Amino acid sequence: MRAKGICYDTGFVRHGCTSRERFDSDLVRRELAVIQDELHCNAVHITGGDPQRLELAARHAAELGLEIWFSPYPLELTADEILTLVADCAQRAERLRAQGAEVVFVVGVELSVMNHGFLEGAGTEERLDWLLGDLARRPERLAALRTRLNAFLREAVALVREHFHGKVTYAAIQFEGVDWDLFDFTTLELIRSAEVADRFREGVRSLTAQPKPVAITGFGTATWRGAGDVAPRSMDVLETEPATGAPLRLTGRYERDEAGQAAYLSELLEVFDSEGVDSAFVFLFALYNLPHRPDGDPRDDLDLASLGVVKVLEDRCGDTYPGLPWEPKASFAAIARQYRG
Repeated sequence: MRAKGICYDTGFVRHGCTSRERFDSDLVRRELAVIQDELHCNAVHITGGDPQRLELAARHAAELGLEIWFSPYPLELTADEILTLVADCAQRAERLRAQGAEVVFVVGVELSVMNHGFLEGAGTEERLDWLLGDLARRPERLAALRTRLNAFLREAVALVREHFHGKVTYAAIQFEGVDWDLFDFTTLELIRSAEVADRFREGVRSLTAQPKPVAITGFGTATWRGAGDVAPRSMDVLETEPATGAPLRLTGRYERDEAGQAAYLSELLEVFDSEGVDSAFVFLFALYNLPHRPDGDPRDDLDLASLGVVKVLEDRCGDTYPGLPWEPKASFAAIARQYRG
């Protein structure tokens, strides 16, 4: 692969609340240095809902020489709100690109299920149920979604290209049926579950046979035993606050399986590398709102539901990298081996 990367979360913003309360510039710089030096990444997919945070993280990444995939991540916004966010971010990304950084601009991520105006429903689960639940009406609803989304993407890309003069892409779910003629990369959130494992490699091969370079984002799994079989729903073991989506506790008792998460990521990276994928971004480095709590009620160890390759600690720093508030999981070492090789 040309670009060996990971997703770096600056905070998912939903209804005015951020998933990452602490966002310290020095911490961000040190984490991105670890991503480069220890994980052996040469690219980073920087995501989040706050343009200032995205720019700050991207500047640190640029100073390190990492290729930056600058990626606003709208959540529960209207089409007009998404366009406002995207235009702001495109200007920030262009400033970095004009100063010599390697920057790819990502117009959005899974917009149809994460935001208003593309599908019926007040939240992600309702939208997916409406789209896929009625088998008889599914083809009609998929066709309508694709028409609506591609019309929006044409408008968004035209707006982005007014401000940003580098390469542009969009991180899609396959059923969104994106018109890739609009973009410089074909970029998909491609996650392997047990249901598609027997044809996953063949599917990747068919993607890379197309003319445009292929990037894979959004792939990962949580840290409980069996999570890889149900990815991309491995976070469903998390109980959340209905209004804000804030994590509360696990839905039951689950067994930690860091080796399983590591094997899952190693296997997917091997497939992507051997089948000609241009760029891959593991999802993700850390989720700060899902801390590791090894003591007490097992349902409070939120890290089991996290796709992060480090386990976030509360009120203390780790030992492996002094001064940083996390410890690497087994998947951290597995990614490092894959990328170093």
